[in-house]
Amino acid sequence: MKPDQGLFQLDFDDHHAVLGVPVTADAKAVRKRYLAIARMLHPDSLSGAEATDAQRASDILSKLVNPAYEALTQEKSSTEHGIMLKLKGQSLRQIGTAPTVSSTEAQSLLKAPHADAAYRKAVSSLAESQFDNLENVTEVIGELSELNLIYLYRSSANDGPSASAPATAAKARPNAAPAASTTTVPTPRQNQAAILESYVNRAQEYEQNRDYSRAILELREAVKAYPNNLQCHSYLSALYLKAGQGTMARIHAKRALEIDPNDERARSVQARVDKTSGGATSGAAQATKPKGGNTKTANPKSANQGGGFFGLFGGKKK
Repeated sequence: MKPDQGLFQLDFDDHHAVLGVPVTADAKAVRKRYLAIARMLHPDSLSGAEATDAQRASDILSKLVNPAYEALTQEKSSTEHGIMLKLKGQSLRQIGTAPTVSSTEAQSLLKAPHADAAYRKAVSSLAESQFDNLENVTEVIGELSELNLIYLYRSSANDGPSASAPATAAKARPNAAPAASTTTVPTPRQNQAAILESYVNRAQEYEQNRDYSRAILELREAVKAYPNNLQCHSYLSALYLKAGQGTMARIHAKRALEIDPNDERARSVQARVDKTSGGATSGAAQATKPKGGNTKTANPKSANQGGGFFGLFGGKKK
């Protein structure tokens, strides 16, 4: 949730700015900061405040601070948010020009010789008075968000080895091979794979516990993010089949086979669904086929039972 869209330069929720912690903060630091904010905004701490300020504090805590804290402490959202930060830094760097910022702190960070130290100091300074004036909280969050933006931009340029270190080594050993980088920068494709893997791993855990509905939800979220991913559609078709939802299984198997006609899992799912559907049609035809010139239906009741996907999974058609 963004309290003021004009103040935010990031294209995703900046949970770190809301809490006033650096994007490099660990879980312990995030929790410590959250507890401090919760105490500041608690009704007991505002016993002498006006009703409007007390209500504003309650809204900030419930609508901004609590969601941000949950997003940074829950494993799923925290992992994905961290990946998004890396992707954002890389995309900023690929643009080739520095982001446009308005706050003095962000502009200073853009030129600071030691970005890490300057960034932590600037965040700490803003966070110290972030909730002193509740009317200006969104403005301070916007300034923190700009700091985060510039830090991501600058840190993405320093993911590899520093420029000075290889040069020094070259002077000392002219014939030596270039030093290998100790930092590997994930490519966008690798980051995408990491996000997909997190969805698939959670789906597999739910599947092992036969909690197919939650497994399906995980894969549906993955499909929303990556609508043309073969693995998502193929795996989702198998999950729908296990859950007894043949129609959905067919849809995703078909989509998977459009992406790769040789995908074995999707072909298997489609074959099972087609076999079940074909068997139902055949059974109905035999039930209505005249015997010995008798034009009456052999067993009309049986022709209306058990067919289609419901027959496959033992359900009753409603």
